Amino acid sequence: MGSFFRSEEMCLVQLFFQTESAHYCINELGDLGLVQFKDLNPGTVAFQKRFVNEVKKCEEMERILRFLEKEILKTNITISESCENVKAPCPRDVLELGATFQKLEQELKEINSNHEALKQNFTEMMEMKYLLQMTEDFFEEAESQLSCSELPSEDSESLTFSSRRCSRRASSISTGGPLRLGFVAGVIKQERFPAFEKVLWRMFHGNFVLRHAEIQAPSEDFVGEELVKKDIFIVFLQGEQFKGKTRKICEGFQASLYPCPDTVHARMEMRTSVDLRIEDLQTVLRQTDEYRESILTSTAASLHEWNTKVKKMKAIYYTLNLCNLDITQKLIIAEIWCPASDLSKVNAALIKGCEQSGSSLCPVLNRLETQQIPPTFNRTNSFTSGFQNIIDAYGVGNYQEMNPAPYTIITFPFLFAVMFGDCGHGLIMTLFATWMVIQEEQFKKFKNEISDILFNGRYIILLMGIFSIYTGFIYNDCFSKAFNIFGSSWRVKPMFHPNGPWSNQTLHGSGILQLDPVTPGVFSGSPYPFGIDPIWNIASNKLTFLNSYKMKMSVILGVIHMLFGVSLSLMNYTYFKNTRNILLQFIPEVVFMLSLFGYLIFLIIFKWCSVLEPETAPSILLLFINMVLFTYSDSSDNMLYNGQRGVQTFLVITALLMVPWMLLIKPLLLYREQKIIKQQKVSLNKMSLCSNSVYSNSQPEQEDDEMNAFCKTNNHEEEKVSMGDVIVYQATHTIEYCLGCISNTASYLRLWALSLAHAELSEVLWKMVLQVGLTIGSRLGCLVVAAIFAVFAVLTVAVLLVMEGLSAFLHALRLHWVEFQNKFYKGSGYKFAPFSFGHLLGKND
Repeated sequence: MGSFFRSEEMCLVQLFFQTESAHYCINELGDLGLVQFKDLNPGTVAFQKRFVNEVKKCEEMERILRFLEKEILKTNITISESCENVKAPCPRDVLELGATFQKLEQELKEINSNHEALKQNFTEMMEMKYLLQMTEDFFEEAESQLSCSELPSEDSESLTFSSRRCSRRASSISTGGPLRLGFVAGVIKQERFPAFEKVLWRMFHGNFVLRHAEIQAPSEDFVGEELVKKDIFIVFLQGEQFKGKTRKICEGFQASLYPCPDTVHARMEMRTSVDLRIEDLQTVLRQTDEYRESILTSTAASLHEWNTKVKKMKAIYYTLNLCNLDITQKLIIAEIWCPASDLSKVNAALIKGCEQSGSSLCPVLNRLETQQIPPTFNRTNSFTSGFQNIIDAYGVGNYQEMNPAPYTIITFPFLFAVMFGDCGHGLIMTLFATWMVIQEEQFKKFKNEISDILFNGRYIILLMGIFSIYTGFIYNDCFSKAFNIFGSSWRVKPMFHPNGPWSNQTLHGSGILQLDPVTPGVFSGSPYPFGIDPIWNIASNKLTFLNSYKMKMSVILGVIHMLFGVSLSLMNYTYFKNTRNILLQFIPEVVFMLSLFGYLIFLIIFKWCSVLEPETAPSILLLFINMVLFTYSDSSDNMLYNGQRGVQTFLVITALLMVPWMLLIKPLLLYREQKIIKQQKVSLNKMSLCSNSVYSNSQPEQEDDEMNAFCKTNNHEEEKVSMGDVIVYQATHTIEYCLGCISNTASYLRLWALSLAHAELSEVLWKMVLQVGLTIGSRLGCLVVAAIFAVFAVLTVAVLLVMEGLSAFLHALRLHWVEFQNKFYKGSGYKFAPFSFGHLLGKND
């Protein structure tokens, strides 16, 4: 946990290992997950890298696996997940694995194409079967109409047969008769039939007979087909020319045409052959489905393992592309960032990979000295990761800068609870977070964005709930009701005669009565042992009292929180041995804040501890404003203690002196140092010119004077630019800090505002919802109370827990990011991104 307070010490290491053992070594480093590879080929195009072909093969295998997964899910087969640690395959096994995938893909594609063809044939046979069954009556009716020269009109409706007739009449059409009929039979989609009928009418002007009927077949007859409504039709007409035109119209409407014999006997024979063909197709389709399912079932058992292997292989080859090859192409050179404390683990992993490859030469590690800024790495676990994510969302800390996360574990839920203080609501939040912690394994299976956010912040919610219970006891507030555990410190009885001024007439005739603490026995003299006295819950001036209490408490908490942030900056200066910033930045900042806002806290606490008359008690706000403006009245009644005016004048002057201390001294020291450095450079240049003049006297003196003048001009310009930057930076920092102390202190008043808002909303829900239901006395009162309680529960969860909780969370987040962290945390680093199979597969918390 030492690295949690400050980021880990990182080191840059150069690796040398043989090409044969590179795959195994990087595989072990991926399992270890403690090294970050540097890209040694930043300017190289992707397709020019050494292992680009291997990466493309892995991408092709990923495409095949996605195809296989899609087919498995389409068949509703469960994909099993292996719990074992799957190792990346050896380079010699990659080709075998790719060949297996290609064979499976080709076989499945062939099965799918054959299955589609069989389904198409089966559908055609079923349509032909229903066509032969439903056209017997069409022939008889059409023959009788054409023989009687009865042609249908455009307005006549076509007969629709909803069911087969029980008996079939034999066709009277004879091939040798005086009238030879031509006909076209087929199947068309029902939605296209009206247009199809109109086109036929306009083409043949009614010289045809059209009959159709809807196919009413059970869905199981059409295997794997979506149920599409279709009609069987048959067109009777004369002449081969009309028959050819009709076929072209059918093709235009994408109608399926089927042969239909002229005689009853031939149609019966065709029906028999079609039934046999359908039975054969059903058998073949069933066997094809069984074979396809068996292949997909065996594939599903290994799909997760294959996915893991391919992802690891692709990651290994992608990492190898970040490395360099020597001239002999037998040695791979890599540079990695890794924690200095884990260097032995990295070495052990490389030796293990070398042994697996069978190489006789062990990898070589060479630690490099570098001026590059290392990445920031803070070790976390399932409990601390949520708080670290809150900090990283603001900005990743600089290398070995103080990490605010361990302090945020306490301050963040506490400040949230100050705004959300309620025992009942905190208990509900705690129970919910506890349930998430218990159901941790179940939540890991959900791949939902909202569930992931809640699951990753389960310990944050747990602490926020626990702290809310604590502050709820401090406020003595549980669903807007108070606890009376220790008994109130106030008594009503001493206010009556003979000790007090009240009588029975006073009790019945006054709407509001006020307790007088001066009357003996009314106030016990000792405060309530823990939190707010419960008598304030029924007091008419409850809001006034809580306003004053919570506002002053918010100021005290805010100033302490900011002082703690400034104190953490001292730890940064001490660690980096920056003594100048301690003297010129830390000390004046602390003195400035203590002189003004530390004294404000002193006034608040001093007034709490003093016994003052309500009429003559001075206002803290007016005292502080007059202190800063140096405006004092002649009367001493508005002072809290003797000598207050002198103390306040001294503190304000001290705070004002800190401003030039922060603003001017540091730039002046930097200016002096730069001037000394430039003088040393000039003297060194003169010495070098003198030494060069011994060997060369050919340069004229005029050129020497011009060169010296040019150098002086450039040095003067550089000095002006650098000093201007320093002064602007220091002025910005000083103004930001001094004004920020005022604005940040005022910003902490949101603790007071949100706490009052939460308490008032809770009281409104109690009085306007639940209390109304409890006063109902009818026979159906139980049902009404149950319904009103359900409404109360829903509003409590939706408004107070979700909306108010989210609002308090965001305000607590702002207080940490802006008011607390800006005192010591820069957050301009970059995060350590190790090469890890755990992160790649999403297994790490």
